Amino acid sequence: MTSTAPEADAAAALDTAGSKPPAAALPVAGRRLRLILILGGLSAFGPLSLDMYLPALPELAGEFRVPDATVQLTLTSCLVGLALGQLVAGPLSDTYGRRKPLLFGLAGYALASVLCAFAPNAEALTGLRLVQGLAGAAGLVVARAMVSDLYEGKAAARFFALLMLVNGLAPILAPLIGGQLLAVTDWRGIFGVLAVIGAGLLAAAAWGLPETLAAGRRRTGGLVRTLRTARLLLCSGEFMAYALGGGLAMAALFAYISGSTFVLQNVYGMSAQAFSLAFAGNAVALVAAGQLGARLLNRCSSAALMRAGLLVQCAGAALLLFSVATGLGLPGVLPSLVLVVASIGLISPNSTALAMSVHPEAGGTASAVLGVLQYGMGGVAAPLVGLGGTGSAWGMAVTIMAFAGAALLTGVVVRRR
Repeated sequence: MTSTAPEADAAAALDTAGSKPPAAALPVAGRRLRLILILGGLSAFGPLSLDMYLPALPELAGEFRVPDATVQLTLTSCLVGLALGQLVAGPLSDTYGRRKPLLFGLAGYALASVLCAFAPNAEALTGLRLVQGLAGAAGLVVARAMVSDLYEGKAAARFFALLMLVNGLAPILAPLIGGQLLAVTDWRGIFGVLAVIGAGLLAAAAWGLPETLAAGRRRTGGLVRTLRTARLLLCSGEFMAYALGGGLAMAALFAYISGSTFVLQNVYGMSAQAFSLAFAGNAVALVAAGQLGARLLNRCSSAALMRAGLLVQCAGAALLLFSVATGLGLPGVLPSLVLVVASIGLISPNSTALAMSVHPEAGGTASAVLGVLQYGMGGVAAPLVGLGGTGSAWGMAVTIMAFAGAALLTGVVVRRR
């Protein structure tokens, strides 16, 4: 089977240093930028799906007349969907190429978003959010796998950091857009916007995204081969060390995402618009940290930058816990959350690049395992925050501290290895 034209176009996305050999030499300008923009949009599915309707959670709970903890389950179900969906889309992309599973997933995401907008009750919305996450997972897992197809080592870490310039706009703009949409529509309108975004990314991927996995590099063997590959990854101490460190750190971030809207608005009295601005400010810090980390790769190793990020996150979590315990209020809480969120800019690109480099021949499956760890742990973190009650900041602070501490401990293990 010969390579298609889109497969040849993948060469246009390559840098001269740290990239894998292309199938053909094509001009870089324009096509590389297109690849960055589309992959950045695909890897933003998590923030888009989770953050845009955060300002509407209190309104949603009031309309359905359910406790806040019940509404938070809509976050958990989406997180679970994003985790499990990657287990399907990742191995499929190793077998059939990256584009086909991606396009099917994007179409399903747009449809599920429309159905979410018409959900009659909290239970139906929770189930539909699971479907939405399952479909949207294709964008997350394929974006990482495509980078692994094209780059390796520090070049991969730089590219992942570069994607944060694009997908970093999602957590900045999503809550801002959600907060402003609430002035002219309700939470159902927000899901309508998500449907439009899904359809737009479907069109962009179909038109401008190359196939990065040539036919000769695809894996055969069906389910048995996939399970063997997954077992190989799970038994790899090096892969699991990096994957667990990144996953635990992401769980701390998801604890912030699920709890901050209630803590900052209900406990500390911030308006929906003020919360959106604070949320956006934290996202700006995350993007800035990611770009700083990309520059520091000229002097530091990816492992060193990952450990530095874990230390920053743990320090922020400790400061948050101290601020809640001593009643410092927003002057203590807000800077603490900046540290917790910004640290992901150092942790995520480097832990992902390090983990994906262990077994590059199984990029889709490795990406799926990474995604399951990240979003699966996030799905655990979200309800743990709710157990602390929405009238206090203790649940969010303790959960963030627990996951950040565990991530740092994992980082220490990585260093010793």
